[in-house]
Amino acid sequence: MQRYVGTVVRGIRTPIIKENDDLASIVIDSLLKAQETEKFEFKDRDIIGITEAVVGIASGNYVSVEDIACDLRNKFNNSKHIGIVFPILSRNRFSMILKAIARSTSKVTILLSYPQDEVGNHLFDEQLLDKYGINPYSDVLDLTTYNKYFKGMTHPFTGVNYVDFYKNIVENENAEVDFVFANNPKEILNYTKDVLVCDIHTRFKTKNNLKDGANIILGLDDIMTEPIGESGFNKTYGLLGSNKSTEERLKLFPTNGDILVTTIKAKLKELTGKDIEVMIYGDGAFKDPVGKIWELADPVVSPAYTKGLEGTPNEIKLKYISDNKLANLRGKELEEAMISEIKNKEKDLKGTNKSLGTTPRRLTDLIGSLCDLTSGSGDKGTPVVYIQGYFDNYAD
Repeated sequence: MQRYVGTVVRGIRTPIIKENDDLASIVIDSLLKAQETEKFEFKDRDIIGITEAVVGIASGNYVSVEDIACDLRNKFNNSKHIGIVFPILSRNRFSMILKAIARSTSKVTILLSYPQDEVGNHLFDEQLLDKYGINPYSDVLDLTTYNKYFKGMTHPFTGVNYVDFYKNIVENENAEVDFVFANNPKEILNYTKDVLVCDIHTRFKTKNNLKDGANIILGLDDIMTEPIGESGFNKTYGLLGSNKSTEERLKLFPTNGDILVTTIKAKLKELTGKDIEVMIYGDGAFKDPVGKIWELADPVVSPAYTKGLEGTPNEIKLKYISDNKLANLRGKELEEAMISEIKNKEKDLKGTNKSLGTTPRRLTDLIGSLCDLTSGSGDKGTPVVYIQGYFDNYAD
């Protein structure tokens, strides 16, 4: 019988996850209950996505503001003036980190990229650059000049003035704060030689640009890579991917995720007889067309996944084949010819016209985006996503 449904995505409700919960058992139990009520069948190459938030929570991978401040003091040799380069504009992602930085030193100079941060959060409408004749590639603005043109500007989604917001955080920790607005990270060296690089995906380039002239260069990925006392840590990403938990606590990006995904895969094989892939996902890799925000404040979309999710799609473009090679066919003849094209496609379609427009991104980035859009980040209560038919095609 012909199938009339392709990929199906289900958000799976779970209990509220708390620290030290047995997450593997909760994921499996919740999935089995969903299968019982929704009457779907488990199949080979189905996919389970688990949001990184509950992985970090269950494993207790938390750090305090004081833990971070202690690590900063140690690694910056008790520097009295730390320069911060390219932090993103985010209360959730950066406010508690900034609090820790201010607590660890006497003065903080914050170099903000403009008109937007690395992931597309705007300080102000970029059209104002043309209005005021400002060249973002060469012009360096101090706080006085910035306020002359942009004072009172707020983020279009949050309504927050991040210059004022970050200023208050530092001053509340009894540290002095100064701002520089530039897109060349070397500008920070005119203020201090002790620099904390805070960008995410361009951090290696930024560090490299600062290596001549700086005294100490560290990134967020170099802080909290080992525990401070009983604290959590992330050996690979440090503070990258962290989120605010309370006014004095952050949840770090997950560690040891490989153990979790392989454990769940093995247990489900035992229970269902099926080879089901498992991944942990954070931010999806997509961009908002209105706010221009690139939704990827995590260092990677997926920090852990089973081996069946490695690689990129290898797909032909149906409409291209239909409009060209099979242009004269219709109905059943077209259907059979298209199925033949799919079954006989090359093992690697990269660079061929057949694959034009199929977006050969990594599978984990594509699937992680699908999971993130499904589960959301609010009150849906579905931190687990179950995907079926993702690897099917028209010929199946």
